[in-house]
Amino acid sequence: MPIGRADAAQRLALLDNFEELGLGWFWATDPRGRLVYLSESAARTLGKESSEIIGTQLSSMFVSGKIDDQDKVERPLPFLISARQSFADLSVCLLVDSGRETWWAISGKPQFGSGGEFLGYRGGAKDITADRERDRDASRLAKFDTLTGLANRHTMEKRLSTTLTAYQSAKRSCALMMLDLDRFKQVNDTLGHPAGDELLKQVAQRLQTIIKDKGEIARLGGDEFQIMLPDMDDRGKLGDLGQRIIQMISQPYSIDGTRAIIGTSLGIAIAPYDGLASEELVSSADLALYAAKGGGRGQFRFYSSDLKDGARARKQIEEDLRDALQHEQLQLHYQALVKASTRQAKGFEALMRWHHPDRGWISPAQFIPIAEETSIIAEIGEWALKRACMDAAQWPDGITVAVNVSAVQFSDEDFPSIVERALSQSGLDPKRLELEITESVFMSDPYATKRMFAQLKELGVRLALDDFGTGYSSLGYLRDAPFDKIKIDQSFVRGATEQGNNNSAIITAIVSLAGALNMETVAEGVEAMDELELVTARGADTIQGYIFAKAMPQSDVLERLGSGSLEFEPVGPARHRADRKTVFRKIGVIHEDHRYDAVLRNLSKTGAMIEGLLDVPTGTKLVLDLGGGQLAVCTVRRSNGASQGLEFEMALVSDGADGLCTRHRVSPYALAAAGMPLAALPAGNYPLIKNQHADGTPSIPAFMQIDLSKASYGS
Repeated sequence: MPIGRADAAQRLALLDNFEELGLGWFWATDPRGRLVYLSESAARTLGKESSEIIGTQLSSMFVSGKIDDQDKVERPLPFLISARQSFADLSVCLLVDSGRETWWAISGKPQFGSGGEFLGYRGGAKDITADRERDRDASRLAKFDTLTGLANRHTMEKRLSTTLTAYQSAKRSCALMMLDLDRFKQVNDTLGHPAGDELLKQVAQRLQTIIKDKGEIARLGGDEFQIMLPDMDDRGKLGDLGQRIIQMISQPYSIDGTRAIIGTSLGIAIAPYDGLASEELVSSADLALYAAKGGGRGQFRFYSSDLKDGARARKQIEEDLRDALQHEQLQLHYQALVKASTRQAKGFEALMRWHHPDRGWISPAQFIPIAEETSIIAEIGEWALKRACMDAAQWPDGITVAVNVSAVQFSDEDFPSIVERALSQSGLDPKRLELEITESVFMSDPYATKRMFAQLKELGVRLALDDFGTGYSSLGYLRDAPFDKIKIDQSFVRGATEQGNNNSAIITAIVSLAGALNMETVAEGVEAMDELELVTARGADTIQGYIFAKAMPQSDVLERLGSGSLEFEPVGPARHRADRKTVFRKIGVIHEDHRYDAVLRNLSKTGAMIEGLLDVPTGTKLVLDLGGGQLAVCTVRRSNGASQGLEFEMALVSDGADGLCTRHRVSPYALAAAGMPLAALPAGNYPLIKNQHADGTPSIPAFMQIDLSKASYGS
């Protein structure tokens, strides 16, 4: 039934209303693709009148190749039009005059005449910009952390897995850093959760400033962060980056006018060396982070296969430490504090020692951090304070005793009473007791900290700021806290005599600052004559270090003081050299096509001493197989019988703990090419040198090797 004129007019009016309401628009083109009609309201969304657009090629209105990450892959509009295909709800992007993106869903159908000739397109469109923005926001919420704007756990897991899969095929490396914040809980507890949230935002900003485009950062939740660094396997560069992150995160934060200071610990693992799949790499980085926190916090660690054993040993130490006090395994040894001008001892610092019945001496660097993470530190600290006061009471008047105080002890409201009881029970004059406090005590409530300082000074004891300059230094501490002494950390003494090192200038600045504030200074860790000369010339009041004496038990202190011998003569090397760590373990030594067994006796960043090969000429090039894929190229600089002193071609780097490691390792890809299965590096040695030439004939050793099983070596 034909449509009447009234019906046609009504229909046109409905279509006009439909267009004006923005529910949808209409368009049409001629056979050459030029617009012959476009709804007026559609033209206005583009900032134009429809008359300005008529005659424009339809396909030219849209941004070519612009697709949103939410879209499935679709054939582009120009292709569909040229093929004269129908299309429905095709998402296309338009750029309006303001530069703002506008998205339309466009549908169209080709029109043909009675003779089959192509007449052009007729279609509709609607604005979907708001819908896409909502979808994009929802997608972003699913992919990113709402608080910091960083990638979230799910997104990072997906990216890491995808990256490692692709990199394994391309034989590329990828480093992963895991970090969490030290003392973040204290900020939440003292300043509130909104302050904690603001702190997390600022941490994220600092991480982005450091990492920039070198990698991707994610917040996994709480105070845990993860950083993926593609194509990085140089442990020297990674260690430097890790240290930079630690230093940057440790700088003070301003939150609503309140000062907050935290720290961070960091674990590093590298694919493919420490894991191929994402789960394996994350587990390795997590274990390294756990070791970093166990090493005293504010540190980084590289993953190594022995960390699994270390984690078990750490748990055992924690259990054994609970019995150590009861069974009198803990002792105090005392290291002299020597006046620089007279070389006379003016006091001693009490240092904790633990002699385990099965393990022997356990380093304080191992058990003190474990104690600080548990309630044990309070009990141990109280015992040490009482013991030190009792011991010092037996010394001549005027000789002081310095006792280290942990942040946990310092935050205990009963601490002044504990100090008072120790003084009362021992009869020690309060002015002979010096409490060494690290800057970490300033992490808690500033009012409680100030009140604690006032109570301690009322007792008449002296206060020293320990390890000054190692992470949280602030002139505000020196202005507000009643310190009598500043201890210059040994890290500034080390290398201070080397040309181009800035430590000497830093020591001068600290001494000058302390002098202006009427405080004494102690230079810690002095071991060489040139270091002693430097810190003395720079004005340090007191010297502490092996150059005068190691820590000694109370019996040795009493014997020395009883003889009236308060003067300490310096004994040590003329010049500082890179720290050499005494070791005793079997390693491999490679020379040309032959591999030998040898014993590593000591190790430093720049060289080593080995034993096991006879009469190796100086100048000989060797390669040390240090295990775990670590090969160090070196030259023999000294040779005496079966002992050789070696200089490394490339210096070793810190592993974040007390050890050293090579910058690079043998790639698992290279081992796979040599016939081993592709996997993370196993523990121990896996020689590629099989004591044969390339043609398979046996190689002839150039040097005689001592039978290590029959040789006798002291440790």
